Amino acid sequence: MSSMQYSERFLNFVQQQLMSFQANQELEHVVVYVARSGDSGSPSLEVVGQWPKSEKVLQPVETDTALRTPSSNRRWYPLQEGSILLGVIRAERIASEEEEWSESLDQRLQSISILLANSLASELDRKRLLEQLDDQKEQISLMVHQLRNPLAALGTYAKLLLKKIGPESEHKNLVKGLMTEQAQVNKYLYALDQLSQVKLPQADDGSNRLLLPPLLPTETSISVKSLIEPLIERAKARANLQGRKWFGPSKWPKWMESRSISEGVIAEIVANLLENAFRYSPPQSSIGIEVIEEGICIWDEGIPIKQEEREMIFEKGFRGESGSKMSGSGIGLALARDLARQLGGDLKLFVNPSQFKNSLPESGNAFVFTLEPK
Repeated sequence: MSSMQYSERFLNFVQQQLMSFQANQELEHVVVYVARSGDSGSPSLEVVGQWPKSEKVLQPVETDTALRTPSSNRRWYPLQEGSILLGVIRAERIASEEEEWSESLDQRLQSISILLANSLASELDRKRLLEQLDDQKEQISLMVHQLRNPLAALGTYAKLLLKKIGPESEHKNLVKGLMTEQAQVNKYLYALDQLSQVKLPQADDGSNRLLLPPLLPTETSISVKSLIEPLIERAKARANLQGRKWFGPSKWPKWMESRSISEGVIAEIVANLLENAFRYSPPQSSIGIEVIEEGICIWDEGIPIKQEEREMIFEKGFRGESGSKMSGSGIGLALARDLARQLGGDLKLFVNPSQFKNSLPESGNAFVFTLEPK
């Protein structure tokens, strides 16, 4: 590993430490070496900095024959992390008959060796993490590539099936739902593909947005209602398969049509909340969604979440008692609340859904997503 492969920050720090010897009248030359495995597998100590600066490229320690001769004017200071040798400092003082080095100079070199050892350890950790990140990006890119073909085939089969059953078929909406879901997965693949890029894009306001399926430029005329309707159809079909009672919105308020596609993230919040309702409520409990001027409520008639867990469930990684035996990352509700607050709204839990609307059950769990008025 040559010095060119180290970060500028690390190399500048090395040079700053070396430049601190400019006013020293005892030293003639100081060199910093970093240990690495040579091509033959044997260890090597290669130069990453020297003072005074010189255009001459110094040889690695093991090939510099001049260093094989012992000298009382030369000292070595190891750069260590525990028992691991990360590198060394070679200090050469101006020729002197004195056997002993001044105590102040020796202590100073020891202190700098500790500083450089810590900095080098951090630099090596950084390089290992970057290598792991590059490997992950490559794996994600490969996965996205491999998924695109079967996903495209599913879309083709769905279109063929839609033609086969005809426009009057009672199953038409099911096939259209399949096509909608296929398009949504395509968006997730696109978002995953961004992870394999050198740098993730930032939002217009400069903040790092959470990774979500992107809204395509051609979709600027789609309303929030149009984004949520497929989610409701999906939930309705799922409830039917599970033998649950499903309750869709009784009406659509005006804001569902008027709010712009730039807030399509609203659909992601709803999708997370619906998934949680199906996953964590008992199989026989009813599930529904209600939309009013004040916001959106996703509710279930299951067992109310325990008092001590009602705020903790919004923390990343936390999974309550009802979810402890199920697979999952514990990130859904934290993600939903973060997104709601990015929009100027909030996400809260009520264990009495009727507090949101009188016609809803008096016991269960209701996640109420409110939006900033416009």
